Amino acid sequence: MIPQLFVEKIDLGDGRSITIETGRLAKQADGSVVVRMGDTMILATAVSARSANPNVDFLPLTVDYREKFAAAGRFPGGFFKREARPSDSEVLTMRLVDRVLRPLFPDDYHAETQVMIQLMSHDGEVMPDALAGLAASAALAVSDIPFYNLISEVRVARIDGKFVINPSRTELEKSDIDMMIGASLDSVAMVEGEMKEISEAEMVEAIKFAHEAIKVQIQAQLRLQAAFGKKEIRTYEGEKENEEIYKKVKAAAYDKIYNIAKVGSAKHERSAAFAEVKEEVKALFTEEELAADGDLVSKYFYKTNKEAVRNVVLELGVRLDGRKTTDIRPIWCEVDYLPRVHGSSLFTRGETQALATVTLGTSREANQIDSPSEQGEEKFYLHYNFPPFSTGEAKPLRGTSRREVGHGNLAQRALKNMIPVDCPYTIRIVSEVLESNGSSSMATVCAGTMALMDAGVQMVKPVSGIAMGLITDGDKFAVLSDILGDEDHLGDMDFKVTGTADGITACQMDIKIDGLRYDIMEQALGQAREGRLHILGKLTETIAAPRADVKAHAPKIITRTIPGNFIGALIGPGGKVIQELQKATGTTIVINEVDEQGVIEILGTDPAGIEAVLAKIKSITFKPQMGEAYEVKVIKMLDFGAVVEYTAAPGNEVLLHVSELAWERTENVTDVVNMGDVFEVKYLGVDPKTKKEKVSRKALLQRPPREEKKE
Repeated sequence: MIPQLFVEKIDLGDGRSITIETGRLAKQADGSVVVRMGDTMILATAVSARSANPNVDFLPLTVDYREKFAAAGRFPGGFFKREARPSDSEVLTMRLVDRVLRPLFPDDYHAETQVMIQLMSHDGEVMPDALAGLAASAALAVSDIPFYNLISEVRVARIDGKFVINPSRTELEKSDIDMMIGASLDSVAMVEGEMKEISEAEMVEAIKFAHEAIKVQIQAQLRLQAAFGKKEIRTYEGEKENEEIYKKVKAAAYDKIYNIAKVGSAKHERSAAFAEVKEEVKALFTEEELAADGDLVSKYFYKTNKEAVRNVVLELGVRLDGRKTTDIRPIWCEVDYLPRVHGSSLFTRGETQALATVTLGTSREANQIDSPSEQGEEKFYLHYNFPPFSTGEAKPLRGTSRREVGHGNLAQRALKNMIPVDCPYTIRIVSEVLESNGSSSMATVCAGTMALMDAGVQMVKPVSGIAMGLITDGDKFAVLSDILGDEDHLGDMDFKVTGTADGITACQMDIKIDGLRYDIMEQALGQAREGRLHILGKLTETIAAPRADVKAHAPKIITRTIPGNFIGALIGPGGKVIQELQKATGTTIVINEVDEQGVIEILGTDPAGIEAVLAKIKSITFKPQMGEAYEVKVIKMLDFGAVVEYTAAPGNEVLLHVSELAWERTENVTDVVNMGDVFEVKYLGVDPKTKKEKVSRKALLQRPPREEKKE
């Protein structure tokens, strides 16, 4: 018997709807729901441990999103035919949900918590990542896990000037905006997306439109929660507190930290000064007190440090490194730093440094995307690496982190729409972060722009990026341009914006407080534009425009299109022709069949090799026209004629029959032509009797007059 179901419907206002159901699946989880839109169905579950590890002082939250190949009626690729580690697209969806949920749990809740989201059925036109946040929040809503501020996420697009919520994949291709917005009823918590050079005002308008749709989805969750019977929120043991210790730590440390913060200093100097104050504070406690409450001393020192530094900014307008709120750190750039790569650049801003390389290739090097919800390829992609030495630390290397995937994706989206549509290359950018103290992802965008131009990629426009921060106490606020790592940790917002001189190309925003006002957001965007243009000026001082051509050691790519029926001749039996041609010319040749045409990519560093390939293609595809004259060369002598080769298309041979050599009767072929002779013939088409091509030498000669017969 099917248990009682509880279902809520969300009307999107254009004939489409979303349903949230609970009570049927995964009932041993603390909360579970199924979200459906079209034929896309997502199962979300939430489970949290009943007790927390006393040694853990943070929320050990895991948000996991997986797409099942069966959902799309497909088999997994690879040998084992089983879903394995998450794809980049799955990791990006996990991050989208995690970044909204994590700040909304109680600060003192430290129990192991898992939110698992699974794509169970996939409708090709319904993009599941836009439903994951709604599903996660709804699962928490019907649980007893302490999570009071429900959220949802939507995708917003703009098609023909009109905003659309959760567009189909086909609709999204026509849009100039692709943004994911996460929010509660009261405030926006997360923004991420790409745009085609939109203005700051248009971006705010899109966010507001999305927020209104999110409010409707949260109301549906509240109705579901009420119908299901809101569970009593479980009790839990919060963090240990001691007001006396807090007062003692603050009294001893606040003024000292304040004085250090207002002077302005470098990262390591500042860290050493703060560490010295901490040791002085610890010296105020006995060994027995530290053994019992040392964790509280450290916790209250961090709390005091955060409060003092924030107050310096709000009261004095001075930041940790001595800058004013709108100042950008010193920037220096360099291109062509690495001699043998196809393009390279070094971008350094303050204590953040990124080294970017560009590699050019054929369509064979495209990044293949094969997931249940998306198949295709990327001819432009960017990889971001963040080694521990970049922050002066020694840590184990455990493969590409979620953070690296997310930061690389943001930088890729910032740049991709500035790659020309007709660019023949597959392009890979790799950003190596060598130093980090604030927004290495934005340094990656800047380094990537210069490396592309250094490689000779004809970018539409250069792109720069900046990370903005916010500090507010509710009444006063300060928007910070080009934030430090410490300002990210102790601040209330991390807002990254990239763009050209004419508009925004990508953004990523995380809000750590409730109730961010739109006027603050607008000020942050305006201030970001000023900073972004300043940084853009530094980039174009270093390299003003893309190089006219690729470098001498970089491969040149030439594309040609041939009729589809010639593809086999170019490849040859078992690939013999194309393999020998590549070996002889030192090139790479890729053939793709598109709309019954052969699109040929020739990649090589030697112009002579490329020309040889073009000549071979011309030879293979050469098709003489009826009645036209062509120069030929004799390559073989036969008793009944000569085999000639078109000089314009070596390898194209045709028989010149003895009867077509001259108007006079020819007894021996050698009476008229010999090996190596070059002359012109007329193309006569295909002989209807022999079904073979026919050419004539005599047709181009003046016919001798006929002799009159004697009576």
